[in-house]
Amino acid sequence: MDAIRFRRHTALYRAAIVVTVGYLLALALIAFWPTPVDKEAHVPLVSLLGWLQGHGAPGWLTYTFVEFSANIVLFVPVGLLAVILLGARRWWCAIVVGFVASCGIELGQLLFLPARYATSGDVIANTLGAALGTVLALALIALVHFMPARTPLPPITRRVPAP
Repeated sequence: MDAIRFRRHTALYRAAIVVTVGYLLALALIAFWPTPVDKEAHVPLVSLLGWLQGHGAPGWLTYTFVEFSANIVLFVPVGLLAVILLGARRWWCAIVVGFVASCGIELGQLLFLPARYATSGDVIANTLGAALGTVLALALIALVHFMPARTPLPPITRRVPAP
C-alpha cells in the first residue's frame, strides 16, 4: 500500500472510531428507552399508512413493514463500522456483531423493559441491516483501496490563434 492509500485508510479508520462512539450512544438510547421510541408517532404513522393505502399505495406498505425496514436501516452502521474497524478480511465478524448486539438488545428489553417488545423479527431485521452495512463497507474499502493515488491531469493543448 503506497503512502497516499495508507493515509486514506488511516483517515477512514479514525473517522470510523469517532462515528462509532456517537452511533453506539444513539443506539443504546433507542434500544433501551423505557417506552417504545415510536410511541408518539404510532397513531399518526398508522393513519398516514391507511391514507396512503386508500390512495393506491401497495398493500405491503404496512406498519409492520415500516418497523422492519427501520430496524434494517438502524443496523446498517453496525456492519459498516465493524468492517472498517475490524478489517475487510474479517467481514463476517460484522454480521456476527450485528446478530449478537441485536440478541443482547432484545434480551435486555425482555428482561428489564416491560413496556418494550422483544421479537425475533427485530433480530432478523437487525442482522439483515448489519449484513447490508457489511456489503457497503466492503464496497467503500475497495473504492478507497483501488482509487488511483493521483488523478492524472489532462494534457495541455495550445490553441493556435486563427490567422
